[in-house]
Amino acid sequence: MDTESFIYIMDFVGTAAFAVSGAITGIRKKMDIFGVNILAIVTATGGGIIRDLIIGKTPPQAFVNPIFVILAAITANIVFCFMWLINKKKTHIPDKAKAIYDKAFFWCDTVGLAAFTVDGVHAGLAPEMLSRVFLVIFLGVVTGVGGGVLRDLLSLEMPVIFVKHVYACASILGAITTYAWFKVTGSGTSALLAGFLVTVVIRYLAASFGWNLPKIKSDENK
Repeated sequence: MDTESFIYIMDFVGTAAFAVSGAITGIRKKMDIFGVNILAIVTATGGGIIRDLIIGKTPPQAFVNPIFVILAAITANIVFCFMWLINKKKTHIPDKAKAIYDKAFFWCDTVGLAAFTVDGVHAGLAPEMLSRVFLVIFLGVVTGVGGGVLRDLLSLEMPVIFVKHVYACASILGAITTYAWFKVTGSGTSALLAGFLVTVVIRYLAASFGWNLPKIKSDENK
């Protein structure tokens, strides 16, 4: 599989995954179907829009090719209808439903983070930017976390990158892996796959073992 085909797959995977996480957040916040759609679309396209603006690619790709906006909206409506049907059943168990929400949110958010991190790095692998290591890695991270930050801000939550499971660190290490692998091997597809897997594995391990960066616990939080 060539690099362009692989990155297109990553775009689809990341868009659908982040749209699900955005839709779940909207449902949790008791938004109506319009709000759920907006949150899903912002989550799925926000990071890419920020990336495009940084590298001067205007208008951003999300506005030039609306297929990913459409995909995010379709995904959001599927999630909304599915959760509406589940909640309509009188026999559903609240705690079980919450566990399903949490697991679905975690994996969709993780896959979306990994897919968009390598997508952002790929945007910086053009010959004119390849030597700018910090820029390339930053593009990967901002593409990976940007949509999630906007999602959290719009839903009045503390952005997860500041508080949970080395979220941004997983993206940073995934971006570094992608760039380093490409520089060593010259293979775009294998570099993207390596970065994707590193991001997913680190995110999973951090969540499983409760890894977090150090923080100061004030008296108010005791």
